[in-house]
Amino acid sequence: MTLLTGDNLTRIRREGLGLVLLILVQAFCAVFFLTDAMSDFADAGRFAFKDWHLIVETVAALGLVVGIVFELRYLFRLLRRKAHVERGLSIAAGALHEVMEAYFDTWALTPAERDVATFALKGMSNTEIAELRGSAEGTVKAHLNGIYRKAGVSGRGALLSLLVEDLMQSPLLDGAARGPGPSKR
Repeated sequence: MTLLTGDNLTRIRREGLGLVLLILVQAFCAVFFLTDAMSDFADAGRFAFKDWHLIVETVAALGLVVGIVFELRYLFRLLRRKAHVERGLSIAAGALHEVMEAYFDTWALTPAERDVATFALKGMSNTEIAELRGSAEGTVKAHLNGIYRKAGVSGRGALLSLLVEDLMQSPLLDGAARGPGPSKR
C-alpha cells in the first residue's frame, strides 16, 4: 500500500498551495495594518501613546507579522522534512526491490512466480493477482505454493517477514557496501 499515490500527491500540493496563499493574504493584511498604524501614529503626534485603540491595533499588526514569520519557518521545516522522508522512502523502496530480486534469483523463481510474488508482497489478493495476470485463481495459488516451497516459508506473512528482516539487518544508506543478495543468516 503506497501512501504517496497520485491522488494523495495532488491533495498535498493543493493543501501546500492553500497554505502559501493564506500566508500571502496574511502578509498583505500585516503590511496594510502596519502602514495604517504608522500613519495613525504620524497623524496623532506625541499623544499617540495614550490612544488605546492605536496601541491595540499596532500590537495586533505586530502579532500578525510574528505569526507569519513562525508560519514560514514551520512551512520550510515541513518542506525539508518532506524531502527527507521522500528520499528515505525512495532508498527503502530501492533496497526492498534489490532484496526481492536477490531472493528471487536465489530461489530460482520463474518469471511468472516473480510476478506473483511481487504482487503478493504488495498486498494483493489471489483474485486481484489473477485478474492482473489474466490467469485463473488456481494458477496463482499454485505459483504461491511453489514460491513458499522454494523460499522455505509457510505463507505470505512469513515471506514478507523474511524480506523485511533482511532489510532491517543493514542500514539502508549503506546499500552499496551490502551488495546484492540475501543476507547470511
